[in-house]
Amino acid sequence: MGALTDVDAAPPARNTPFMLSRRSRYALRALIHLAQREAAGPASIAEIARLASAPRKFLEAILLDLKRHNLLISSRGRSGGYQLAAPPEAISFADVIRALDGPLALAPCASKTAYRPCEACPDVASCPVHPALVAAREAVADVLEGWTLARAARESPPFQIS
Repeated sequence: MGALTDVDAAPPARNTPFMLSRRSRYALRALIHLAQREAAGPASIAEIARLASAPRKFLEAILLDLKRHNLLISSRGRSGGYQLAAPPEAISFADVIRALDGPLALAPCASKTAYRPCEACPDVASCPVHPALVAAREAVADVLEGWTLARAARESPPFQIS
C-alpha cells in the first residue's frame, strides 16, 4: 500500500455533494416537530422518532449531535425529553445541515466555513469552475439560511401519530 494522499486522509463530509444526508432529513423532520409543539415543552425520544418516521437508535445519535451543536437541549425525568435550544425563528435549515453534514459548498474551494484549495486545481484564481461553485453555494445558502424551523412548522401540516 502506498502513502495516504490528502484525498484519502480527508473524506468528504457527505456521500454525494448533491444529496441531503439521511441524518439531516431525519433531524429536520424531528426539529420541525419540536417547533410545532414548542409550547408543550420537551418531547420524548419515542415520540420524536415515531413522528419523524426515524429509527429510534439512529435518531438518538442525531439528537445528541444536535445537542452538542447547541441546537437542542434535553432534560431528564418523567416529563423530560428534547426541546429546541433557541426559538424556531432563530434556527435555519442551514444551521442543521452544517451541524450534521458540514459545509453547504459542493467543493472545499467554494466553502465560506471550511475553505481549502482543491487537490486537483493548481490555482483557484484561474480555475474556470470556481465561479460556478461559489454561485451554487451562495444560492443554496440563501435558501437554506432563509428557511427556518418556524417557517417550516407554519407551512407544514402537523405531524400525526400513526
